[in-house]
Amino acid sequence: MLTPDDRRGLPLSWLSRVANVSRVTLVLCFVGALLTQAMDATSVRAADSERPNVILILADDLGYGDLACQGAADIQTPHLDQLFAQGLTLERFYANCCVCSPTRASVMSGCYPDRVGVPGVIRTRAENSWGYFQLQRETLPSVLADAGYKTAAIGKWHLGLEPENHPLSRGFESFHGFLGDMMDDYYNHRRHGINYMRSDRDEIDPPGHATDLFSQWAVEFIEQQRDGQRPWMMYLAYNAPHTPIQPPEDWKQKVLKRQPGIDPQRAALVALIEHMDAGIGRVLAALDQTEQTQDTLVIFTSDNGGQLSVGANNGKLRGGKGMMYEGGLRVPCCIRWPGRSRAGTRTQRLASTVDLLPTICKAAGLAAPEDLDGQSLLPLLENENANWPQREIYFVRREGGNQFGGLTIQAVRQGSWKLLQNTPYEPMQLFDLENDPLEQNDLSGKQRKRFNELSARLRLHVQNGGKVPWQK
Repeated sequence: MLTPDDRRGLPLSWLSRVANVSRVTLVLCFVGALLTQAMDATSVRAADSERPNVILILADDLGYGDLACQGAADIQTPHLDQLFAQGLTLERFYANCCVCSPTRASVMSGCYPDRVGVPGVIRTRAENSWGYFQLQRETLPSVLADAGYKTAAIGKWHLGLEPENHPLSRGFESFHGFLGDMMDDYYNHRRHGINYMRSDRDEIDPPGHATDLFSQWAVEFIEQQRDGQRPWMMYLAYNAPHTPIQPPEDWKQKVLKRQPGIDPQRAALVALIEHMDAGIGRVLAALDQTEQTQDTLVIFTSDNGGQLSVGANNGKLRGGKGMMYEGGLRVPCCIRWPGRSRAGTRTQRLASTVDLLPTICKAAGLAAPEDLDGQSLLPLLENENANWPQREIYFVRREGGNQFGGLTIQAVRQGSWKLLQNTPYEPMQLFDLENDPLEQNDLSGKQRKRFNELSARLRLHVQNGGKVPWQK
């Protein structure tokens, strides 16, 4: 570089040429920077194009046997039947609790719910609320959003009313749905007379059945993504078929006409599930119509088993919602990823809700947060009989009322063995599910070594959960 002293005495023509060269250099550098930026943007878009879109659909209280493809003879669920047929069915998939909020915390965190502050149901009334979703935990939508995904939550949230636990505060860019727990009415969307329906953080009061609204909002979101500029993730959480069992009347009449003599209570539940299936069909059709099906990973499951008192079908499993028996915990689940999953495959490998976050992160090529309890299910997409670790799966529920008094019930499954306590006031029971899938023969007195080993592991898990505050 020429100093001012060097420049003195040089011909003006030479200095002019130097200045011109400098200007050319600057222009070339600027153009190079633009090209580099464009190449970087192109590479980002290329990377984005290799990342799947994600739809995670969560039903509410859907029984293990309450789909036609799961063996129900009195129900027609063609859209979910097709989804299951096109991908991998996980026949031994467990919700991480027998009630709503804890399982949803596992979906969001990839951790056992009591380890993230949600050992029981988060309710709209503080005196009967049994959890506070841990703020320092990274969530599935926050991980994806940080990597460039567009993230949307549609439907039931049920992880807290506090501003800091609003979906928009936990990684979602948009929220269209119900902030609270259950609805007292599918048409007016109230709970204890309070409207919890939201568009982002704004209260809204749209007319219509909640299932129709959630399905329509999901379709609209998919249609808005047809330009493909960013990969996206949609969490679609239906209230159906949770109580009140309130299907549209025409759907109920269709079931009654098709099946004369069906129990009226069962007919209403069947209609509510079939109505949800039709909504899911609209969502999947929107993928087809916008040519996004091949680029989208779809996962479907339920937050817990079906409620027996309203006529749910949990197949041959014992018990239902709210119980630590198989009917309260084992739920339908399928994964469809075009080009990766193989149609009609089924696996017997044990898996649970905590596995969904690491599965989706792995599919997106992202590192999952540390200290998770789940693991990626992608090896099972490639080989449904893939080697699978013999890990334990834990279940804890804390609850109020006279039945529980703020105490917990719990269970652990390891291989074919399951140890459970179904109420706080009864002894633990031990079952060999390989030889006793209906949990009829308690072996706690005969298999004391196994009983002691599993009860020690379960106590340690309960202690770990006790380290995490579950009240604000």
